[in-house]
Amino acid sequence: MSAANVQVTLPPASLGQPAGTRMLSVAAAEGRIAVLVARPDGTERLLLLDAGRGRVVGELRAAE
Repeated sequence: MSAANVQVTLPPASLGQPAGTRMLSVAAAEGRIAVLVARPDGTERLLLLDAGRGRVVGELRAAE
């Protein structure tokens, strides 16, 4: 028996954040991908990505 080769292709995704933004953490979250980012202005945001569509579907941030 041999293991089947499985390839998964995801569409390109843009986080829509300004240049200089750093990804701090990435985790699976109920069918989504949660990405914690630090923006150049010092704020942090939690972005929720729909991997199937390759787009940001939600954003959490502290009050500005």
